[in-house]
Amino acid sequence: MTFWLGFLLGAYLLLMTGLGLYAGSRVQNEEDYLVAGRRLPLWLAWGTLLATWFGAATVLGSSEAARAEGVRGTILDPFASGLALIVAGLFFARRIWEMKLLTVGDLFARSYGRKTELISSIVQALGYLPWIAAQYLALAAVLRHFSGVDQTTAIFGAALFVMFLTMSGGMWSVTLTDTVQIVAVLASLVLLSVRFTTAIGHGSIAEGIGETWRQTPPELRTLLPQAGVVALLGWSTTWLNGVLGNIPGQDLMQRVLASRSGTVASRACILAGCVYIAFGLLPVGLGLASRQLWPEELPRGSDGHVMLAMAEAFLSPFAISLLVVTLLAIVVSTCTSAMLSPAALLSHNLLNRLRWFNGRKLLTNRLSVALVAAMSLPLAMATDEILELLESALAVGLVALLIPFVAGVYLRPRGELPGLLSIGCGSGLWIVHQLAVYFFAAETASPGPLADALTAIPPELTGLVASAAGYVLGQFFSRELAPPSTS
Repeated sequence: MTFWLGFLLGAYLLLMTGLGLYAGSRVQNEEDYLVAGRRLPLWLAWGTLLATWFGAATVLGSSEAARAEGVRGTILDPFASGLALIVAGLFFARRIWEMKLLTVGDLFARSYGRKTELISSIVQALGYLPWIAAQYLALAAVLRHFSGVDQTTAIFGAALFVMFLTMSGGMWSVTLTDTVQIVAVLASLVLLSVRFTTAIGHGSIAEGIGETWRQTPPELRTLLPQAGVVALLGWSTTWLNGVLGNIPGQDLMQRVLASRSGTVASRACILAGCVYIAFGLLPVGLGLASRQLWPEELPRGSDGHVMLAMAEAFLSPFAISLLVVTLLAIVVSTCTSAMLSPAALLSHNLLNRLRWFNGRKLLTNRLSVALVAAMSLPLAMATDEILELLESALAVGLVALLIPFVAGVYLRPRGELPGLLSIGCGSGLWIVHQLAVYFFAAETASPGPLADALTAIPPELTGLVASAAGYVLGQFFSRELAPPSTS
């Protein structure tokens, strides 16, 4: 296995490096770097969307969540996240493409003003850091399991390689490497799923799937919430977080803006969402199936990762090596997208305000990538919870940016105040609620009605309501302060 792993990993690194350098040769200006010159056809736009979403949380995180909690534990990924792509394609892609923007920050600048552009870009850029850190952790888990590389080395190696690919060609580099990698990823998942189902189904894939379903307890086979108001609130918030928290994301809208036309952007989102859910069911199914093989706990040496344990049980050394490389490809493809998104906001909407940077746009874009890569490293060192990092990243979009984003697309905001109040109220109350829950959960805190209420209501829901209220108040006060019309 060591030979095959080294051979495939070397071939992968050479291929990605070549694609990155080729993509760099196609970049002539900032529009090329940030949105690939708005020239992506359907197959490239669809490929990069799917690769961006189909990340470590989908393959490693959802399989582990399915084993621990059943199908209900995988609501966020793949179901809600896949639905987010479909919603974006149906209601936002065409409108956003027709605005001819470069970043989501440009939408806030056009709809509200420069101050809202500044605040929203900072908030969203910071929200991507946990997502990038989650990809570092996933890569470290794979490398530590199969090659013995320590976690710190794996994290730093991931950051350097991803930074190179992203810096070299921007959106062109990300798109080309994404499309190649997602094909290999899906093929490997199908291979592992087929090998497993035929093994337990005595040569029949259909029988293997049926056996897995029959052996899974009914309470683990449903997406419906558990009984009780608290469970319903948490379940609903997870759906809101996954579906709507993704909508204002720079990573999603950057691919919309890079598409050849509004029609291509819309179709790419819908197609990617449908394929994402379909293929996302594979790690979910493998997670459920692992309970039949290992009812108590996973084999020693699997580091708690279902996919790694299943690979060692059912694949040949060559196939295991191929899966390892494709798992690395998942991390790299998602991470390049996640890294480019905040870097675009940082360079185009923040640093370009300064004269020196505004005159050196391509250099600023590449320097911003390096800065984002460095800023995400401390988070990866501080935690090892992949899905928790992903949920934190999504929550920022939901509580701070969703309402002003939707209003900027569909409504007519009255100046800066609605946007600023919406972002400030949503994120501020979300943070306060999070801190309050942490305080009351501490051992020294005394339980009571207030503590029960705060812990029962998800902070994301509080933040979303506060953001909507802030926008309405901003609209009202903007009307009161506006001079009377002379028309």
